[in-house]
Amino acid sequence: MAKFFGNLHAVLLVGLLLAIAVIYGIGPNGDHLQGVFRWLHTFFGILWIGLLYYLNFVQVPTMPKVPAELKPAVSKYIAPSVLFFFRWSAVFTVLTGLIVAHLAGYLVPALMLEPTYLLIGVGMWLALIMAFNVWFVIWPNQKKALGIVPAEDAVKAKAATTAMMFSRTNLLLSIAMIYCMVNFNGG
Repeated sequence: MAKFFGNLHAVLLVGLLLAIAVIYGIGPNGDHLQGVFRWLHTFFGILWIGLLYYLNFVQVPTMPKVPAELKPAVSKYIAPSVLFFFRWSAVFTVLTGLIVAHLAGYLVPALMLEPTYLLIGVGMWLALIMAFNVWFVIWPNQKKALGIVPAEDAVKAKAATTAMMFSRTNLLLSIAMIYCMVNFNGG
């Protein structure tokens, strides 16, 4: 058993197979496509927001306490891996969310903030802003701050501050975004 649980890919594969069995065995009243995309949206959303909260509640506040000789372990190995899953889970959360909204017939009315879909529309726009921040502000600045791309020390420090501020902006936006998402009742 330890060998199985020690293999992340094997656990993910079996988890995926179990989810497929549940979806097709007892899933949402025959609408398997909608069910699959809702599940994927939830999975990627948990991954994205979980990593956002890890970065803001654990990694960023802990880094000043990490001894200087240990910081490269985080900045060269852990942070790049976290940021890889962070940015791609943002993309897949947004894409699957847009597909869910399309399949359910409320994509355009929600994005247009029509009254019946105002709550989910606000949530969608907050998520779109957050995903934009991930890809076009946080990630480019983290690449500089972590030394993934060359930058002078002053530029690295400024980039780290910018990345932190936009990550905290996403933290701030996520609180209302989650409310919008979990309280939308389908119109």
